[in-house]
Amino acid sequence: MQDTIVAIVTALGSVGIVRLSGREAVTIAQAIFQTKGKWESHRVLYGQIVDPDKQRTIDEALVLYMQAPRSYTREDVVELQCHGGTVVVQQILELCLRQGARLANPGEFTLRAFLNGRLDLAQAESIKDLVGAKSAHAAQLALAGLQGKLSHSLKQLRAKCLDILTEIEARIDFEEDLPPLDIEALTTQLQDIKQQAQLYLSTKDRGELVRSGIKVAIVGRPNVGKSSLLNAWSRTDRAIVTDIPGTTRDIVDSQLVLEGIPITVLDTAGIRDTDDLVEQMGMARSRQVAQQADLVLLVIDASVGWTPEDQKIYELVQERPIVLICNKTDLGEKDNLPAINAVAVVKTAVAQGQGILELEATILQVINAQKVQQQDLDFAINQRQAECLYRVVASLERVEEAIAQALPLDFWTIDLRSAIRAIGEITGEEITESLLDQIFSRFCIGK
Repeated sequence: MQDTIVAIVTALGSVGIVRLSGREAVTIAQAIFQTKGKWESHRVLYGQIVDPDKQRTIDEALVLYMQAPRSYTREDVVELQCHGGTVVVQQILELCLRQGARLANPGEFTLRAFLNGRLDLAQAESIKDLVGAKSAHAAQLALAGLQGKLSHSLKQLRAKCLDILTEIEARIDFEEDLPPLDIEALTTQLQDIKQQAQLYLSTKDRGELVRSGIKVAIVGRPNVGKSSLLNAWSRTDRAIVTDIPGTTRDIVDSQLVLEGIPITVLDTAGIRDTDDLVEQMGMARSRQVAQQADLVLLVIDASVGWTPEDQKIYELVQERPIVLICNKTDLGEKDNLPAINAVAVVKTAVAQGQGILELEATILQVINAQKVQQQDLDFAINQRQAECLYRVVASLERVEEAIAQALPLDFWTIDLRSAIRAIGEITGEEITESLLDQIFSRFCIGK
């Protein structure tokens, strides 16, 4: 076992948790935890956290001891569960540090789980995704990765590549003693592996969408119903709604989920000519947010029709995908819409609760058309894994090219080994210290 690390797992809420892992985890915990119970693995103990120097009780607590290898890190692990709140939890952390523990680095508990063989690298990355999931669908994808669905499939691909490599190298070393390679069968195997890798690659865009979601900016003139649209859509009163132009002066956001896709909806300040400095600053931020959004909802007043001000706003955001919202249709509609580059037009009367479902359906259609096609995913790869799989496909294509050109067998093995290494970088069978640092530095401390 390595040195003993400690970190706050959680401090907010009704319960706080401090976790120890390493060879001195139990010794350190026993030095600061007084109990009449017997220390046994996977049994909860009740007692008090006590400062051993001052003999002062810090808190009542529960302790859970998990003896190696039956723990998250496959080391001795102790979790100190106290009342929530940063003050108490921080005091317990400091006691552990004074007893010889070291503050854990980001992701170090999961890194140890990987290094000790409890998880492979793809499973470890899924833990980060599970903790950061923004929707139930994202959590399901992360859980599938944690359960090894991606890892198992990739390890099968790697095993097939290793089998082919063994066959080829056997012919290099013992060509006279073995029958010739079945080139047609070998090419078919390579094509099957490549197609499988491409299938996994096809999950990247949808996976990123489900994990990260999209940003939708609502823009338009003052008093066209932008804030009312946000409130009606999110079923909250996040934005102030009045008949006074310029009420919204800063970005108001709301978090929604549509069919498993997280959506951040941004209500921006109404864009118009004004001498109000604060309002001008709000409009400048609105322009910046709109130009960086994945999708823009351009709201106009249908009862007034298209105006020169609407045209100016459109020109500011026309580089982004736009859904035109013709609001206040209950007050009448002017038929003077120009031929603008909008991906869709939706008619609403948000004050009456009309058009929200149609808007949601339209946004989903736009996402599926412009991002990725809807599909039922068992798992989804991330950007790092995709980069590895791109190298797998490229390497296998070079092997096919070497076969087609009848190059010596040594040339076949070079690129086949590259494909094997790339798959191993996903699962952790081929890994470098710098790559581990890169991956686990993105985790939170305590995980």
